Amino acid sequence: MSEVLSQSEIDALLNAFNSGEINVLEMKDEKEEKKIKGYDFKIPNKFAKDQLRTLQMIHENFARLLQTYLSGYLRALVQVEVISVDQLTYYEFSNSIPNPSILGVIDFLPMTGSVLMEMTPSISFAMIERVLGGNGYSFERSRGFTEIEQTLIEKIMNSTLALFKDPWKNVVELKPKLKKIETNTQFAQIMSPNETVALITLNVKIGNIEGMIHICIPHLVIEPIISKLSTKFWFSGATKEVTTNDLKIIERRIETTLLPIKVVLGKTDIMVRDFLELQEGDVLPLDRNINEDLKVYVGNRHKFNGKPGLKKNKVAIKITTVEKKGDEFDE
Repeated sequence: MSEVLSQSEIDALLNAFNSGEINVLEMKDEKEEKKIKGYDFKIPNKFAKDQLRTLQMIHENFARLLQTYLSGYLRALVQVEVISVDQLTYYEFSNSIPNPSILGVIDFLPMTGSVLMEMTPSISFAMIERVLGGNGYSFERSRGFTEIEQTLIEKIMNSTLALFKDPWKNVVELKPKLKKIETNTQFAQIMSPNETVALITLNVKIGNIEGMIHICIPHLVIEPIISKLSTKFWFSGATKEVTTNDLKIIERRIETTLLPIKVVLGKTDIMVRDFLELQEGDVLPLDRNINEDLKVYVGNRHKFNGKPGLKKNKVAIKITTVEKKGDEFDE
């Protein structure tokens, strides 16, 4: 914080300015340097912000489905939420994984390549404990996973993969398949260390146990569909084709839609006081001849002309001509 000057110090400073002892130009702050953002060309940013937002929305849907599945399967209160979606190198991701840990190598069919799903030991052991009838407490001391425990986790992970299909359906029809499960990152080197990946971090809470599930998606795997990872495309559901049956359903609904129709007999202008004094039997002259066609409006558009008359003792209008003007707006 800058020092506060007293009144005598302010007066002395002003006198020095007036006498020329101090040059104002010399007291100007140094010119601010332009803010430059560092960029490493060896590790380029391959995911746009919009694409990362789309991945977040997709996995928020996945998190809700996963929460419902785990709550029912484990018979426990489970909460799942997306914490972050970041892009980093595979080297940074693999170095951050604890050892041992559950690593599922997933074939992201029909895409070429594999995706990793990593479960922290606390969550993995809590799931195993619940499946085996325990209360879901995790082990305080880290240890390796037995073959039976890996088989139980494999079953849970296979069921989890089926939940990917619905959140991704607007982008691609996924058919993910669990290739293998590893507990050491050294045996799960699915790509170059410098390859850019999108890392989706899910926070999972099973009872009082809390942990993470990381989904590592390499850029190379989803590069063929990267253009579809935009919020505009995702919300539009552009991948859905309109079938002939869909068109027939829309046509039937349009045909049965009710539209307001009105017929204008004519128009006239009168004073408000005359309008208030109107009585039964009064005659108002209109701007239309008795032999002229009346205008028929559909909504607020003049679409037809017709003759007034009666049909089965009810007031009716007989359409004589169709008004073509304005059809270009309907098209």
